Amino acid sequence: MKLWRFAAAWLCVLAAGAMVLSAEAGERKLNLVFILCDNLSPWPIGCYGNKEILTPNIDRLAAEGMRFTRAYSVNGVCSPTRATFLTGLIPSQHGIHSFFQPEKANPECVIREFVSLPKILAGAGYTCGLSGKWHLGGALAGPQEGFSYWFTKNPGSTETFYGDEMIWQGKLYREPKYTTDAITDHAIEFLEQSHGKPFFLYLAYNAPYGLGRIMREVHQNRHTDYYASKNMDSFPREPISPWLMHNRDFMNNLVSMRSYAAAMSGLDDGVGRVMETLRRLGHDRDTLVVFTADQGLAGGHGGYWGMGDHTRPLAAREPAVMIPLIWRQPGAIPGGTACDLMTSNYDFLPTVLAQMGLKARTPDKTALPGRNYARALTGEKLTWENVIFHDFENLRMERTEDWKLIVRYPNGPDELYDMKKDPGERENLIHWPEHAAMKKQLQKQLDGFFAKYADPQYDLWKGGRSKAKRLTK
Repeated sequence: MKLWRFAAAWLCVLAAGAMVLSAEAGERKLNLVFILCDNLSPWPIGCYGNKEILTPNIDRLAAEGMRFTRAYSVNGVCSPTRATFLTGLIPSQHGIHSFFQPEKANPECVIREFVSLPKILAGAGYTCGLSGKWHLGGALAGPQEGFSYWFTKNPGSTETFYGDEMIWQGKLYREPKYTTDAITDHAIEFLEQSHGKPFFLYLAYNAPYGLGRIMREVHQNRHTDYYASKNMDSFPREPISPWLMHNRDFMNNLVSMRSYAAAMSGLDDGVGRVMETLRRLGHDRDTLVVFTADQGLAGGHGGYWGMGDHTRPLAAREPAVMIPLIWRQPGAIPGGTACDLMTSNYDFLPTVLAQMGLKARTPDKTALPGRNYARALTGEKLTWENVIFHDFENLRMERTEDWKLIVRYPNGPDELYDMKKDPGERENLIHWPEHAAMKKQLQKQLDGFFAKYADPQYDLWKGGRSKAKRLTK
């Protein structure tokens, strides 16, 4: 009996592999649901160790797929990181170094000059739908980049989850529903309309966010009462860092903590509804689901609340740059597994195309900095250097297995941390003579990476321009 079960399991794996490999041959293609959250680090999620915030549906994704333990964002804010996910390029290549403020000031799509994931998939015969946050310009002009279904926010940033200004069928309106639920509703509507062709759903949630007016209010959704009495011990209580410029009133504030937790669980509800829809429609096994976030969020860690743009100088602390990353594809990606490769969101595009059997469509006009880790999704051991790079206006960062170097142009302050001994980034070693050789080595690698990939017209460190209004000069 056990032998038959073993054989059956391997037949499922082989069948899924054959489906992916035959995609370019015109046979059955793998669907894609890409779930991108707003301001979410791994720490608030159950499968990453949080025992306080309810995330059963995301936890189930991890139980049925592969959870990455060391995934990072290339930038500290939303528009640049979203552009990177869709194009595979770093900010110094695609020219978006900060968020757009506001979206309606950018009537044109700012990644139009590049080959993007929705363009690639539309060209391969996919029906492409967006439900949620775009924040890359041109939202009011209608579907961009190969999408045919277009439900999005205006502007891209969030101040509330109630009465949000949304765009549907080319018109602005005030959404009467809780925004996270409305985004889920449209995601489900798109899935229900997409029979007969392979589909790509870009499910770009506004949640959990953790910023703005809503953090000063009691967050109203079905989880409000549950968190009303919780002490929220998963949020550190620490003295406020002198570098923290924004969100200081959220620090050590139970209203803010409970608000973020309720938004997180509301997001999890949406993930559960979308996954149940895939099962109901018979797409559970022919759909690749990727769950991640644009960038992380510190919730009191080290005296910080928010992302890299909420400090002066700009920062790249671990809770703000680490992101969750879960890949689920039954029969192809083994469930309940974890991958410790250090990866950035510029690795996503080459990897997802390879996993979908569309590697030949990987853009080659501009050199992609990302690496393809698709073989790791099946459990294969890869030869892989654990190093990632961060590109945020006047700040650049290199993170290796053991060290982190942060350099700010042109006059610092710079930072160097021994991440094995000091994971909380408490002791800056940048001026310690005994670490001068390590600083020099990391600086050489950092400079080499940007010399290879940065486009001079968008390289701020060499007089280039930005498509977004800059936070620093």
